[in-house]
Amino acid sequence: MMSSVPLSWYLILSAILFGLGIAGFLFRKNLITVFMSIELMLNAVNLSFVAFSYHLKQVDGHIFTFFVMVVAAAEAAVGLAIILTVFKNRSTLEVDEVDSMKL
Repeated sequence: MMSSVPLSWYLILSAILFGLGIAGFLFRKNLITVFMSIELMLNAVNLSFVAFSYHLKQVDGHIFTFFVMVVAAAEAAVGLAIILTVFKNRSTLEVDEVDSMKL
């Protein structure tokens, strides 16, 4: 008889992923890396939603995860368009060198 994975393991993995996302967001200087860090944080939250939903045997977490995925897809489309425009105009993706107030 197989036993299921404890809820705490999923939550620990989610916390680690979220922490890595925060570290990437705070310490990286490349816009693409910052963007990927935000996506990593969203996926960590999704993992928590699904884990709690499965543990509590309710569908609410799955519904929230679906909406977060829809928002993440829209964010990916708009975010990548902004990043491409910034690169086209500034020829760099470094966060410190991109300043919207400078010409």
